[in-house]
Formats: sequence, structure tokens, C-alpha cells
Amino acid sequence: MYPSPSHLPESSRAALIKTLNERLADGLDLHSQIKVAHWNVKGPHFAALHPLFETFATELSAFNDEIAERAVTLGGLAAGTARHVAASSRVPEYPQDTTRGLEHVRHLAERFAVYITGLHASRAIADELRDLDTSDLLTNIITTFDKHTWFLLASLEG
Repeated sequence: MYPSPSHLPESSRAALIKTLNERLADGLDLHSQIKVAHWNVKGPHFAALHPLFETFATELSAFNDEIAERAVTLGGLAAGTARHVAASSRVPEYPQDTTRGLEHVRHLAERFAVYITGLHASRAIADELRDLDTSDLLTNIITTFDKHTWFLLASLEG
């Protein structure tokens, strides 16, 4: 454990770093899956979905950075190599042969739900350990990805 400006005990910081690295692995994996959807989307919804997926990827990239920096601020290290992510992510593998727009929408909505579930679990840990800063960070990500999931689910209706 490295020095930290945090007032939290070392044991609490260690638990927070662990859960933040779990969310980082999920987020980095999800980012790559969103990019796969962005690159490969085809069909009548292409013009709307291609830039929408890029928006999701850009926002998630910024959130991944914030999660990693929070783990380091708490005195830990951020684990985010491709091999670490592949071994650690709880997000299901993305079907590489997907091309149709609404198939991508369905696959991403399913994966966003897994990601959000993990964020809620990490926020519960932050709340239990009284780390309001980590809790606020996770709440912001949850709020954003709840909205993104709503966009996806609304596209599947009708």
C-alpha cells in the first residue's frame, strides 16, 4: 500500500482498491465491446447507432480513467492490461459475428446490465466503508449508464 491522502484505514482502502480494480476490468472489457459494435454495426439503424456507440465508448473511457485514478489515490495500483482484463472481467464475451444494428443494441444492453450490477456492488462497499468520494464517483457512472441502457432498451421497443 502506498501513501494516500485518504483518511480511511488501510484495510478499508485495500477493500476499495480491490472492488475498483474489478470495475476497471469490467469497464475496460465493456469499452472494447462497445468499440466492436461501433466498428461493425450495419443496417438501417447505422446512422443513429454508429455515433451513439462512440458516445458510449468515449464516456466509458473517461470513467475507466477516473476509477483507475481513484484506486491509485487510495494507495493502490490500477490493474488494466489486456491480459488482466481478459482474466478478470465479469462481462460476457461479445459475439464477434454480430453486424445487424438491433443485435448490437441487445448485446450491449445485456452487457450494460452486468456492468451496472457490478457498480452497485462496489458502491455498496464504498458506502459501508464510508468512502463518500468513491460512492459519488460510482453513483455518477451508474446514473450515466442507466440512461445509456434506457436508450438501448427504447431502441428495442416497438
